[in-house]
Amino acid sequence: MRTHLIGGCVIMAMLCPACSTQQDYPSTALLQDGIHHWNLLHAERTYHRYSPEEYEKIADNLVAYQNADGGWMKNMDWMGELNVDSVRNTLDDEYASSTLDNRNTFSQITYLADVYTRTEKPVYRKSVERGLHYLLSTQKENGGWRGWDVDAITFNDDVTTGSLELFRDIVQGDKHFAWLTEADKQLIHDAYERGLDMILKAQYVQNGVKTVWGQQHDNETLLPVTGRSFELPGLAARESATIVEFLMGIENPSEAVKDAVEAAIAWFHQVAIKELRVERISIPKEEIINHEYPYDNVVVNDSTAPLIWARYYELSDNTPFMANRTGEKVWQLADVHPERRTGYDWYGYWPVDVLQAYEKWAYRKTN
Repeated sequence: MRTHLIGGCVIMAMLCPACSTQQDYPSTALLQDGIHHWNLLHAERTYHRYSPEEYEKIADNLVAYQNADGGWMKNMDWMGELNVDSVRNTLDDEYASSTLDNRNTFSQITYLADVYTRTEKPVYRKSVERGLHYLLSTQKENGGWRGWDVDAITFNDDVTTGSLELFRDIVQGDKHFAWLTEADKQLIHDAYERGLDMILKAQYVQNGVKTVWGQQHDNETLLPVTGRSFELPGLAARESATIVEFLMGIENPSEAVKDAVEAAIAWFHQVAIKELRVERISIPKEEIINHEYPYDNVVVNDSTAPLIWARYYELSDNTPFMANRTGEKVWQLADVHPERRTGYDWYGYWPVDVLQAYEKWAYRKTN
């Protein structure tokens, strides 16, 4: 089962086989991050929205929004019944350009491939092909993809991991892409292998011991680097959890992949934080900065709290840290300015599902 960590929540991207009801339409889970970011900028949403069952209308939306280069702009309400040309006219050139930011482009490709499998309508197949070619053309020589804010290998927002997950699934025979040409399958296979090799090389070594990954990595040295001003170099629990999930989804993994997973799992256990939870508290209406976050976050000491992880840990000694938009590094959530304190996930439970999946992973060490 594939899960995606969006906005601090686990969104299931495939229907659980154990569920008592089956949905007969494609999952919109992968599209939700872009919709969430649209909502951040549009407090008033009075227009009609398509239901998940209206998947052809949603797919038609995706086709209409697709750019000439085969990618998609970010932060749209993909399920909204809106005039696409009017929406485009509100965007400057930068925001109208294609990107993988906020779990974008690989999500539209995945959704459209599902719809094509169900309908066999050529318009969806062509859109998928164009999207895949966009991913192939924008992959770096080092195997990663850049984010919106920095020209570095980006794991934030699943930019690189989401693309490689898609390629991995195609290489491993995903039925939604069975119709691809052998030439395209070979290109995707080669891109996948290049990306996997980069991930294994980029795993950070701390005092001689492999740990996990940063949020962004330098294109040449493969070391963690700064993303946005408050995204400082460090070991990133959230992004690393997604990378390990990707690695554990590889069929017949190499010894190098197994070793990478084992090292990361050990690190998650090592840096887990006990007796701490983050509590949302009500604040006066006039203090609300964004309508999507009408609360404040405070750290509470709680002896009964489940294990939790910081978003960032120091490269040198695994000390948790945070930062403000000024780039100032701080070590307490209370020292983060209110806008970033609520608008960013500084603590979370991201490794929990990965640790549980590891217990069932066929290749884990048992000695």
